[in-house]
Amino acid sequence: MLTVNVIAVGKIKEKYFTDALNEYSKRLSKFCKFNIVEVKDEPETSNAILEKESALILSKIPENSYIFALCVEGASYSSEELAGAIGKLQVDGVSAITFIIGGSLGLADEVKRRANARLSFSKMTFPHQLMRVILSEQLYRAFKILNNHTYHK
Repeated sequence: MLTVNVIAVGKIKEKYFTDALNEYSKRLSKFCKFNIVEVKDEPETSNAILEKESALILSKIPENSYIFALCVEGASYSSEELAGAIGKLQVDGVSAITFIIGGSLGLADEVKRRANARLSFSKMTFPHQLMRVILSEQLYRAFKILNNHTYHK
């Protein structure tokens, strides 16, 4: 079974985000092993903090995982294209995919360089807590598409 990891900076504090993530985690469990790994966010904002978060993120990436860095300069995918990308990775024998969501400062260049692909959900900026919910929903949608289920329509 495919393992899908989400590495994200910071803890979820809002119950409504936690509830949504729990629901999508439950739904995704039918299609993959779904893990959310949180790394500590720093209260200050500086390049040194970004580098510290970067080191924490990089330390959590499983070996042999295909990595998507979520960043504004990434490629935009439709839901069908994301499903196709995940399906192709599975056919190619990839057993783990990791999505990385940065904190309020985004992602350091080092993390972006480590990624196999860069993915953008929008040119807009979203709270990183909400981005976890959006990503989880899109992953669920992708697996439903791959399995020819009607959720997508």
